[in-house]
Amino acid sequence: MKMSKDYYKILGVDKSASEEDIKKAFRRLAHQHHPDKANGNVDKFKEINEAYQILSNREKRTQYDRFGSDFQNGGPNTGGFGGFNSQGFNVNMDDLGDLFGGFGDIFGFSNQRGASQRQRGRDLEMILTMEFQEAVFGAEKNLRLAKAVTCERCHGSGHEPGAKVEICSACRGSGQVVGNQRTIFGQMQVRSVCPDCQGSGRRVSQDCSACRGQGLVNDNVEIKVKIPAGIDEDETIRLAGQGDAGQKGGQPGDLYLKIKIKEHKQFQRRGYNLSSQLDLTFSEAVLGVKRDIATIDGEVVLKIPAGTQSGQIFVLKDKGVPHLRGRGRGDLLIQVNVRVPKNLNKQQKKLVEELGETGM
Repeated sequence: MKMSKDYYKILGVDKSASEEDIKKAFRRLAHQHHPDKANGNVDKFKEINEAYQILSNREKRTQYDRFGSDFQNGGPNTGGFGGFNSQGFNVNMDDLGDLFGGFGDIFGFSNQRGASQRQRGRDLEMILTMEFQEAVFGAEKNLRLAKAVTCERCHGSGHEPGAKVEICSACRGSGQVVGNQRTIFGQMQVRSVCPDCQGSGRRVSQDCSACRGQGLVNDNVEIKVKIPAGIDEDETIRLAGQGDAGQKGGQPGDLYLKIKIKEHKQFQRRGYNLSSQLDLTFSEAVLGVKRDIATIDGEVVLKIPAGTQSGQIFVLKDKGVPHLRGRGRGDLLIQVNVRVPKNLNKQQKKLVEELGETGM
C-alpha cells in the first residue's frame, strides 16, 4: 500500500504553519535543490514543489489535512488535485514565477500573459565635458547624438502607407502562440511570440520602404540641455525619454550624461569649496599687505595681517561653488606660501644679518 506523503515534513514546517511560513520554507528549499544548482536534485525539487502546491492552497490544504496526499486518487468530494495528474508533473507557473522571478526563462515559460510587443527604446550614455566655470555656475549645452528615432514615413507602424493590414491568422491577433515543451516537470504548455507576425498580431502586405518594417531609423539629433550650477565630476544627469525611440509605439529610452570637468589653472575644487595659492614675499608676510585676489566671481581685495605664517589659510565665505540641491555656496580657501629668497646681494644679506642680531 502506498504511504501518504507528509508534506509538512517535506517543507520542514509544523501543521500550524502560516501561509507566509510555508512560502519562506519553499523558497529556501527550492533554491537549495534547484536543478541548476551544483548540488541540485530534480526529484527533491519536484517533491518540494508538490508539497508547496498543496499547502499554499487553503482548499487543497484542508483536504490534505483530512484525507492525506492520496485523496486525489478518489478521496471524498475532491475531484483530484488541480495542478497534478498521473501523466506528468504540472506546476502553478504564477506561484513559481512569483518566487523565482527570472527562473521562468530557464524553463522556457513566462508568467507574463499577453505581454505587449511594444518594446521600450534603449537607454543611451554620453560623456559631456565642461569648462570649470560652466560646472560652477551652470550652463545650457547643445548636444548632438546619433540615435534611433520614429520613422517619419510610416510614423512607427512599420508598414508602407496605404498597405493592407490584416489580423494574423496564426495567432488570431494575440501576438502569441501556444505550444507544448518538455521540461524537468514533464510536458508543459508555454506561450511564445508568434513567428508569423513577430508578436504584433497583424500582417501587412508591404513593409515600410524607409525603415524596412522596423518603425525606426537612425538619425543625428540635437538636444538642448540645461546643466545645473554646482554639478561635479562623474555625476550623472538623466534625460527621460531622450534615448532611442521605442519600437511599434513603445516608450523611448533615457539618455544619461556623465559629467567630466576640465581643470582650472588656478582653482581646485573640494566638494563645494574652492582652493587657491597666494605667494607672499618675506617682507609682506612680516609687515602685512593688501593684495588683489582672484576669485571665481572676479577680483577682491584681501588684507594680509602682519606676521602671517607660511601655510596659513584665509577663508573667503560664499566664494565657492553653489550647492547643487540646496541654497548657499561653499567657500574659497586661500593658502599662503611665504617665499624665501635663495640668492641675496650684499646689501640684502647685510640687512638680514642685522635682523638676525636683533633676534628675528
